[in-house]
Amino acid sequence: MELFANLGLGFETALTLQNLMYCLIGVFLGTAVGVLPGLGPVATIAMLLPATFALPPIAALIMLAGIYYGAQYGGSTTAILVNLPGESSSVVTAIDGYQMARQGNAGKALATAAIGSFFAGTVATILLALFAPPLAELALKFGPAEYFSLMVLGLVASVVLASGSLLNAIGMVILGLLLGLVGSDVNSGAARYTFDMPELADGINFVIVAMGMFGIGEIVRNLEHEESRTLVMKKVSGLMLTKDDLKRIIAPILRGTVLGSALGILPGGGAMLASFAAYSIEKKVSKNSAQFGKGAIEGVAAPESANNAGAQTSFIPMLTLGIPSNPVMALMIGAMIIQGIQPGPAVMTEQPTLFWGLIASMWIGNFFLIVLNLPMIGLWVRMITVPYHHLFPAILMFCAIGVFSLNNSDFDIYLMALFGLFGYICAKLEAEPAPMLLGFIIGPMMEEYLRRALLLSRSDPMVFLNRPISATMLAVAVLALVAVLLPALRKKREEAFKEE
Repeated sequence: MELFANLGLGFETALTLQNLMYCLIGVFLGTAVGVLPGLGPVATIAMLLPATFALPPIAALIMLAGIYYGAQYGGSTTAILVNLPGESSSVVTAIDGYQMARQGNAGKALATAAIGSFFAGTVATILLALFAPPLAELALKFGPAEYFSLMVLGLVASVVLASGSLLNAIGMVILGLLLGLVGSDVNSGAARYTFDMPELADGINFVIVAMGMFGIGEIVRNLEHEESRTLVMKKVSGLMLTKDDLKRIIAPILRGTVLGSALGILPGGGAMLASFAAYSIEKKVSKNSAQFGKGAIEGVAAPESANNAGAQTSFIPMLTLGIPSNPVMALMIGAMIIQGIQPGPAVMTEQPTLFWGLIASMWIGNFFLIVLNLPMIGLWVRMITVPYHHLFPAILMFCAIGVFSLNNSDFDIYLMALFGLFGYICAKLEAEPAPMLLGFIIGPMMEEYLRRALLLSRSDPMVFLNRPISATMLAVAVLALVAVLLPALRKKREEAFKEE
């Protein structure tokens, strides 16, 4: 009964006119950035963070959350219609979705994506409501040693589940941890790695890093590889699915939802890994496996369900433990800190309206996505025809304004440009920037908990092994790292991210 009372509080909060408006703005912007390749939710949320200063905390988080799961939906539209995924998690949807569109079944593909996304989002939100409270209650019993070990496990998982080279992922995590050390010492307040620059005395703002790596870096990369975009149709029709279509998509949607919900909780996993894994599994178990790659409706249903479920269950570790499972969750934590809220298990007890209001808003947001997006397919199609060289000046301007508004400092803009150059170099070296951002966010918290644990244990490092929960998490981290170094598993890991 307590759960229903909490959900009642959540809907009471989310259904206010102001929060409904920001939820609508969030899912609309999310769909738009999902449609436009080269922007994405990370860059968009990073650009909008300064704008959230003036918003109430719950409205700000509802809008940012809407951008995230709205982008998962929007990416599928252009993946199906023009074979151009707006989001990395929609790459797999394009394989069969675009073939369906070429065969005149674009309407069925879009309807399948919409049904799968809505069902998966609804189930994932129910899981969030069910499992977040007990997990938060457990986390309240964590001491500094447990939190440190949990963060170590999170970073190891982000390395194991990151796409690309394992060595690159490890290097990016270490770089993120080092960048997190810039600023003032946690205990003494002494300057560290500031090179006598007063602008770095408070450390590097994560908004600058996010905008540079994901915003400016992506702009340069997309200008270098601006693709021609050819539509396969001018009008989309036939959105109704037949009974046979519904029979074919039910099992893939269920399997994709379960897989996405599980992988979304893991640090570094989330929507992208969930969609690849769901497609791979569906191709092996489906009776129509021969049609995969040629327009199989199951090839749209499974990955679309998985990526939306993964996007929403990734809120579980962020809301309950204060641990980001992907770059978007890292930015959400940043938004909470900006609003003066300490992320972690105490949020549920100290800020119940925010906690349950955000969860309730996800149901509303998923409903908005269905109501808004199918009638607006024509608008999204026209947006994708706009040449990217006409879009990037506006994106660049918003990035610069957002960064300058942090401290009214030119230095921040130059620093963002430097990180943008570094982001472009990382793209050339095929080094995924997500582990670096996670390391950058988690690093200072890890240091604080490490020092606190050693202080309480009088500098005895065995404190991390003497406490059962801490020792278990460290053991899992070591096993995961050792396992992924085994040749067979490393090969499987590399194949998981390859398009078939």
